[in-house]
Amino acid sequence: MMLLRGPWSWRPRRPPLLSTAGGSGPRPLMPQVLCVKLCGNLKCHQSHLYSTVVPPDEITVNYRHGLPLITLTLPSRKERCQFVVKPMLTTVGSFLQDIQNEDKGVKNTAIFTADGSKIAASTLMETLLMNDFKLVINAITYDVQCPKKEKLSSEHTTEVENMKSLVHRLFTALHLDEIHKKREHRLLEKIDYLKGQLQPLEQMKARIEARSEVRTRRLLWAGLALLSVQGGALAWLTWWVYSWDIMEPVTYFITFANSMVFFAYFIVTRQDYTYSAIKSRQFLHFFYKKSKQQHFDVVQYNQLKEDLAKAKESLNRLRRSLYLPTQVEELNEKN
Repeated sequence: MMLLRGPWSWRPRRPPLLSTAGGSGPRPLMPQVLCVKLCGNLKCHQSHLYSTVVPPDEITVNYRHGLPLITLTLPSRKERCQFVVKPMLTTVGSFLQDIQNEDKGVKNTAIFTADGSKIAASTLMETLLMNDFKLVINAITYDVQCPKKEKLSSEHTTEVENMKSLVHRLFTALHLDEIHKKREHRLLEKIDYLKGQLQPLEQMKARIEARSEVRTRRLLWAGLALLSVQGGALAWLTWWVYSWDIMEPVTYFITFANSMVFFAYFIVTRQDYTYSAIKSRQFLHFFYKKSKQQHFDVVQYNQLKEDLAKAKESLNRLRRSLYLPTQVEELNEKN
C-alpha cells in the first residue's frame, strides 16, 4: 500500500457517532472496511525466481543408494536417460555399449580424460569416476564432472577393500560355470573362424608343397646322375685312355676340390653338408619361390597357425579346469 504525503500531516480521525431518531443515545458503530489500491508498476512487486533445472544437454553424475547414476540426453530421441553403474563390475566398454543399445542413433562413442588421453575399454567405472572426464557421442564432446567423495580413514578403507574382495570372490564362485561356458563358447567360435581363414591357405600350401617336392626330387636325381657320370668318366680315362699313374693326381685334385666345395657350403649356410640338410634347404628355396609366384602370404599363414594353436591350448586348459573338480569328487567318493 502506497500513501501519498503532502503539506498536511495525516492523522487518523475518529468517525462521528450517529444518533438515533429518538435521540435516546448514540448508535453502535458498524465495522469499517478499508479499501487499498496499489499504485505504480505491478512488475516491481513481483518476486524474482531462479531456476535450478539441469540444462538438457548436460551429463550429470549422482549417487543413489550408494551406486553412481549417470544421466544424459539421448541424441535421437532427445530424452533424458539414466544409467545405473556397478563400479566393481561395469567397465568403460560395457557402459558405452549400453548407450549404443539404448539409442540406435549413436554410432561412435569414446571416453577421454580431462587432458585428452583416451581411456581403455577394459577400465573399471570405479576408476573412471574418481576424476572428471570427457564423453564423446557422435563427435560431440561433453564435459562430465564427477562428485568428489569424502576421504575415508585407513581402517575404513581397509574394511571396504576387504568387503569388495569378498564380494568379488562370491560373484566369481557363483558365476564360475557360466563364465567358463561363455569363454569356451568364444574360444570355439575363434577356432572355427581361424579354421575358415586357414582352409584356402592350406589348399594353396598343399599344391605349392607338392610342386616343390617334385622339383627337389628332380634335383637329387640330377646330382646322382652327375656323380655317376663323373665316376664313369674317371674309369674310362683310367682303363681305356690313360693309366692309373696319370689319373691318380687328377682324382686327388678332384677330391680336394669337392672338400673345398663342402667347406664353402658350411661357411655360407652355417650348416653341415648332409644330404637331409641339402634337401630341406632346396625344398624351402623352391617353396618360397613358388609362393611368391602364387601370391601365397607365408607370414599371414604362420600367424593364423600360431593363433589357432594358442586358442586350442587355451580351450584344453579351460576344459581341464572344468573337468578337474568332477574327477576329484569322483576319486573322493571312491576312497
